[in-house]
Amino acid sequence: MPQNEQPSFAELLASTERTAVHLELRDVYGDNPRFAAWREGHCTDWDDRASWWHSFHELIAQAVRRGVAIRRARVVGEPVSEYIRWEHYATRSNVAAGEKVRWLPRRLASDLLLPPNDYWVFDDRLVRIHHFAGDGSHIVDELSSVPELVKQFSSAFEAVWDRAIPHDEYKI
Repeated sequence: MPQNEQPSFAELLASTERTAVHLELRDVYGDNPRFAAWREGHCTDWDDRASWWHSFHELIAQAVRRGVAIRRARVVGEPVSEYIRWEHYATRSNVAAGEKVRWLPRRLASDLLLPPNDYWVFDDRLVRIHHFAGDGSHIVDELSSVPELVKQFSSAFEAVWDRAIPHDEYKI
């Protein structure tokens, strides 16, 4: 299915009834304005929700209110990259939206067989695989509902989740 014919993330999440899980495996995800501002010393004013609450957070919050359990796990190298330090700082917004987030140091994942790409799994029925360039820039997403592939991705996520450290306990 060509990328322009794929449902958007918002559409995928809106059709999710029970669970959405996201595994992140990269230490760098390209540049973006929020990361650049943080690198320049700009801190988020967590008391000013309008300054950091984006449409993504609202999508997550709406799904959580419908009863969808949303979990995100990140496998990271240590010492962490500058990007991961920023991501850890900014994760407060994901948690505020209702996501459960955990972190797994890569050295603790060596015996796990993990896919090479980041992905989302929706209701254990559909996987959205993210493809990135070497510099961390996003290239394309791929959808699959092949049961064996969805099962492999779901199992890999659960293996990471079981070992990972809850966000509020992971110190960088």
